[in-house]
Amino acid sequence: MSTDGASSPSRLLPRLLGILLLIMGLALLAGGIKLSMLGGSLYYLLAGLGITLTGILLMATRRAALGLYAVVLFASTVWALWEVGLDWWQLVPRLALLFALGIVMLLPWFRRPLLRGQAAPLGTGALSVAVVLAGAAALASQFTNPGELVKGQLDRDAVPGMANAAPTQADGDWNSYGRSAFGDRYSPLAQITPENAHKLVPAWTYRTGDIPGPGDPGETTAENTPLKVNGMLYVCTPHSQVIALDPDTGKEIWRFDPKITTQGAENFKGWAHMTCRGVSYHDDAVYASAQSPTGSASPATAPNACPRRIFVPTADTRLIALNADTGKMCEDFGDKGQVDLRANIGSFAPGGYYSTSPPAVTKNLVVIGGHVTDNVSTDEPSGVIRAFDVHTGKLVWNWDSGNPDDTTPLAEGKTYTRNSPNMWSMFSVDEKLGMLYLPMGNQMPDQYGGDRTEDSEKYSAGLTALDIDSGHVKWTFQFTHHDLWDMDVGGQPSLVDIKTADGVKQAVMASTKQGSIYVIDRSNGQPVVPINEIPVPQGAVAGDHTAPTQPKSDLNFMPPPLKERDMWGVTPFDQMLCRIDFKSLRYDGPFTPPSLQGSIVYPGNFGVFDWGGISVDPVRQIAFVNPSYMAFKSRLIPAADIAKQGPRVSETEGVQPNKGAPYGVILEAMLSPLGLPCQAPAWGYVAAVDLTNHKTIWMHKNGTVRDSSPVPIPLTMGVPSLGGTFTTAGGVSFLSGTLDQYLRAYDVKNGKQLWEGRLPAGAQTTPMTYTGKDGKQYVLVMAGGHGSLGTKQGDYVMAFKLPD
Repeated sequence: MSTDGASSPSRLLPRLLGILLLIMGLALLAGGIKLSMLGGSLYYLLAGLGITLTGILLMATRRAALGLYAVVLFASTVWALWEVGLDWWQLVPRLALLFALGIVMLLPWFRRPLLRGQAAPLGTGALSVAVVLAGAAALASQFTNPGELVKGQLDRDAVPGMANAAPTQADGDWNSYGRSAFGDRYSPLAQITPENAHKLVPAWTYRTGDIPGPGDPGETTAENTPLKVNGMLYVCTPHSQVIALDPDTGKEIWRFDPKITTQGAENFKGWAHMTCRGVSYHDDAVYASAQSPTGSASPATAPNACPRRIFVPTADTRLIALNADTGKMCEDFGDKGQVDLRANIGSFAPGGYYSTSPPAVTKNLVVIGGHVTDNVSTDEPSGVIRAFDVHTGKLVWNWDSGNPDDTTPLAEGKTYTRNSPNMWSMFSVDEKLGMLYLPMGNQMPDQYGGDRTEDSEKYSAGLTALDIDSGHVKWTFQFTHHDLWDMDVGGQPSLVDIKTADGVKQAVMASTKQGSIYVIDRSNGQPVVPINEIPVPQGAVAGDHTAPTQPKSDLNFMPPPLKERDMWGVTPFDQMLCRIDFKSLRYDGPFTPPSLQGSIVYPGNFGVFDWGGISVDPVRQIAFVNPSYMAFKSRLIPAADIAKQGPRVSETEGVQPNKGAPYGVILEAMLSPLGLPCQAPAWGYVAAVDLTNHKTIWMHKNGTVRDSSPVPIPLTMGVPSLGGTFTTAGGVSFLSGTLDQYLRAYDVKNGKQLWEGRLPAGAQTTPMTYTGKDGKQYVLVMAGGHGSLGTKQGDYVMAFKLPD
């Protein structure tokens, strides 16, 4: 019998691994050649060559494979440490797979057929050293934490002389979207503290019954922040239903269904969104007992039939007034309880125009803007802001950014300026100053501005203050000049008095998608925190231009520009493909213009901050924020080529036609083939800012991949969040908008996570807090998921409290 091991079954394993390494090496070699031709890293070409040769040697059961692989692993480790240092998540795609394969190749049963009874060669020792070095790097990375960007501690409970200047309401109420008309999301409640927050338990759960159906759009979302006022909770659902609940038990008191129509369409699939972020509340008795200097537009006393009103905008373009006590329509408002917001708007596709956000309510007015579907055409509805008498529904004034000087109600039969910049988010109001604050969008299309008017350029992508009584412009401040990146201002501005070296300033804080937080004197539009103009990349497509500079606030969370080494993946293969994508696209840093080649938009139009805004503590003089970082890419498509691209699927899928413009656009998140972000984590944080010196106190990564990865492991990578925060006098802040299904509590002084409550669905919304009739402080959140983000959908309203 032959003693030659050439045909021994033990040689099968090295040969099988050799085949695997050959395939891996050839893939890396092919991708590496392409990447190097784009001017990218040579590593993948060289590593691919080394792994390919290792595979060939293993297939031939040559022991030289061990030494060659040792060189590959050692060089890869040195390269990885040079590129990213001791960053665990960055090391994973660079070393994890190669390290695991090195371990396998050192196993005795694997090496035996390669050595054929001879002493271990130099290659075995070299490979052992390389494996130890890679393992040591991985172990050392566990003791570093790049996600903890700033580790600090707030050393005060209050700033002397500073108090909450927001409109007065009962401490235990939450009577407006941002708790008050100031949009500060600050509650004076203090039962829940850093010492006891970990004890929070579920109090009750209510299900609305409004869940996405087959005829709904992909972006059907439960983004509602309920109100607590008048002894009830007021919830609105994606299909514009309003439900009043008992705040202690969650028991339904009344429900109103507006029975929204499809406006002639077969179903709601053509809607860009199906959501209701909130309702608004008006109480005649509150204004009767207060001295308000504004509002001469209507009598001070409303008909007794509806002394307390809930206003809800509907997805079929109506504004409805409900009796807050009963849920019945207020017959004296508009046409038997409703105003048709299609008046003077002109034509639009079903679902192409309506308000997704609650209106502003003042003593005598209810003021509303509107969402306009992005990038459909250059002939879309106006972005007009309309103020109606809060009791009668009569139009009092209208402000059209396309005709900004004339606020006289438009005559029947006339049409507001088509395609003028809109305001789809939430207003803030200072009735003492007599001003409304509008976070503005821009004129369609988002990525091409060659045909924009002077007025639309002036009022786009910034903050505009209007006089409450007349609608006339008091001041305007732009945050993105000639916006070509969909940098509309999504968050509700927060009004807060800030202590500065020059005394107390009445400020408005506006968070933006770019990451700047602008702090402006809300009385006159002048900066409180310095704002600088910085040079930005140039070179727009034919027919367009770029602004030479863009504003940047000294208070900002703008990320550093991306580099090729920032591209990420789970394995070297998807990381390499992301690097190829990066080098294939145009990217000159922030505000890289859209292009036919395709451009990287970073921060992307998901925003560092979007509609969730920020929360502020006026007493401690801090802001609690949740920045996210996601790169997007946009590619302009010549109008003649749009038909070849297939139909538009949604605002984020397929070609966006921009009918009437010379270019359409394809917009998408910059993701790997595995569906993960191409940029390295962390992608989401929580942070606190000292308003007295606009410095970051602390900033920590936030959220896990438990509900967004194939294996539900709660790894704290720092994930994006969509939705807002709130802050309390008790020193605890809350956030629910992360991609994992949790509501979390944080210590405002140091950012420590104090508690997390598991939710049955995603909660891409802003939670709130209130006091029940039992005297207990509750924390409430709506968990209904988000279609575009892929979080689990549902219809849950959940309340938490401390145990009895």
